[in-house]
Amino acid sequence: MSKGVKAAVIGGVFAVMVGGAGYGAYNIMSALNGGGATGAAGPAPARTGPPSADEVEETTTKFFTAWEKGEAAQASTYTNNDAAAEAVLSSYSENAHITGVKITPGKASGATVPYTVNAKVSHDGKSKALSYKSELTVVRGKTTGRALVDWQPTVIHPQLRRGDTLVTGEAANPPIEAVDRDGTVLTKEKYPSLGPVLDTLRERYGDKAGGEPGIELSIRRADESPDTSLLTLAKGEPGKLRTTLSASVQAAAEKAVKTYAESSVVALKPSTGEVLAVANHRKDAFNAAFEGRVAPGSTMKIITAAMLIDNGVTTMNGPAPCPPTATWQSQTFKNLTGLRPDESANATLANGFLRSCNTAFIKLVDEKPLTDASLTTEAEERFGLGRGDWKTGISSFDGSVPPSPGPDRAANAIGQGKVEMNPLNMASVTATAITGEFRQPYLVSPDLDGRQLATAKGLPSSTAAQLKQMMRLTATQGTAAPAMSRLGGDIGAKTGSAEVDGQATSDSWFTGFRGDVAAAAMTEEGGHGGDAAGPIVAAVLRASG
Repeated sequence: MSKGVKAAVIGGVFAVMVGGAGYGAYNIMSALNGGGATGAAGPAPARTGPPSADEVEETTTKFFTAWEKGEAAQASTYTNNDAAAEAVLSSYSENAHITGVKITPGKASGATVPYTVNAKVSHDGKSKALSYKSELTVVRGKTTGRALVDWQPTVIHPQLRRGDTLVTGEAANPPIEAVDRDGTVLTKEKYPSLGPVLDTLRERYGDKAGGEPGIELSIRRADESPDTSLLTLAKGEPGKLRTTLSASVQAAAEKAVKTYAESSVVALKPSTGEVLAVANHRKDAFNAAFEGRVAPGSTMKIITAAMLIDNGVTTMNGPAPCPPTATWQSQTFKNLTGLRPDESANATLANGFLRSCNTAFIKLVDEKPLTDASLTTEAEERFGLGRGDWKTGISSFDGSVPPSPGPDRAANAIGQGKVEMNPLNMASVTATAITGEFRQPYLVSPDLDGRQLATAKGLPSSTAAQLKQMMRLTATQGTAAPAMSRLGGDIGAKTGSAEVDGQATSDSWFTGFRGDVAAAAMTEEGGHGGDAAGPIVAAVLRASG
């Protein structure tokens, strides 16, 4: 608590005591003395246990009342982090120019109270009504025993994160009217998961698209990510920005990811690298489709198979036994439960690929001339991954396949270990695999800002032909067949499931193609590749036809 706040509170105590308001005097003195009454026997012990319903109601009422009055210092004393709360509450009125606050609590669920905020935002002669919903939780103070609002920035606005501030004024960047490849306007309202993407496009290209800034209430992000516009008081002049997205494919992607929590998907054109759709269904606003960094599971076997073929270890019809287990430098690897072993002469690389046999690949990673760096070389030089040079038009991660000695060399080969990918990366891997050419994915044409797209030498035509055929077999006869069964045309796919420490269920991965469209999806804790990510990819590919 600041000196000014403490002085104000002490002054308030004196005034109340002189006025003889016994309950108020007791309440404030109790706060100053750790929450307990004083007497001959000393301070009463601090209360413990969850706050009662009466305490929850009393604390929220006091907090809301002070907030409504714009009394930031007073409101912050009802939280368990008064310094942080006071800074945000002060900014609420001083920087965001939000006044006339009216808070309507909903029905409490235990110690959690939902509420609706109605207010007015005013700046430079412009004003507009503001309304939104949020919630708070009341907890027991660890040292005082008081019932206090558990301070989180979301208490003030549901989209606030730590360190963020609310600001009203001229927008940092002119607005944009983002359109798809055919001129259809793309909005946050119609395509919700494009929100962070459109914010980034506005930050990067607003001044290049020819617009004029307006007056807005925005969240200024602490992590230097783009401002999030919450309310427009005076419209600016938007500039038109053409993207590579397809409104119809984007709509399908948005719908598909909503079926599974914590899901992401990307679709692109292998012939050009143009991104057709990017969608996320997550609790946060993170663009995991472009920026995620997690193990891709057996979808990685596309790159591993290319490495084996390019280095002369085997071919799609060459031997690749699938034993029940495989040991590599003291670590034992197993196949998915229910996968029938096959060590016969029919056990080929194509058979191991379409059935997603882990041991078939691990048994081959120690063959000469392979080294700890062979998979890294394949990923970087052939597939354009892991060099940090993709320039998609927005923030993105281009994968990581580091050289790994010991057990991680085998784990990397099946998409575990040190390998990190996201759906954008795996959609690109599929595109490279079926065309033999690496074309860096992009969402905004490089002609707009002159940026140089990444390059790689791609695959030999024979390798690409074998990979494409193995993916076709997987989509029609293998682990991907259930998800891809209703798709016509030239199709192919690869499933994956990635085990993650601390998760009872593996992440679901799936990548596939149909004609000149490649897509990849990931669902956290979605199980096998065909369980969750598979239906997402199939829905997107169906819409692209």
